[in-house]
Amino acid sequence: QVQLVESGGGLVQAGGSLRLSCAASGRTFSSYVMGWFRQAPGKEREFVGAIRWSGGSTKYADSVKGRFTVSRDNAKNTVYLQMNSLKPEDTAVYYCAARRSTLLIGESRWYDYWGQGTQVTVSS
Repeated sequence: QVQLVESGGGLVQAGGSLRLSCAASGRTFSSYVMGWFRQAPGKEREFVGAIRWSGGSTKYADSVKGRFTVSRDNAKNTVYLQMNSLKPEDTAVYYCAARRSTLLIGESRWYDYWGQGTQVTVSS
């Protein structure tokens, strides 16, 4: 059974940085895409970024391009979301997700497994 566990959320001032981690278990993820999504109160869940586990190709939402970086550590079976230059509008619950495919897609409905989420709050 696939399990995704996020960690690293918290409270940070605008302009600061945070790194989220997603520990993945239960499968060999070499043929998966790992995605990060976020959901702010009263808003729909939105795509943040994704990485193809094999090869490391990435895709980002325009709103975070140049500020956020998705990476993975094969040895630790962990995916990271490095968030720099944070803005108050980045405040949300951040979710890690896994997709049984190598196609980089930003639509949440195509992801098969989800973590429980971690709160990120950016103060102004």
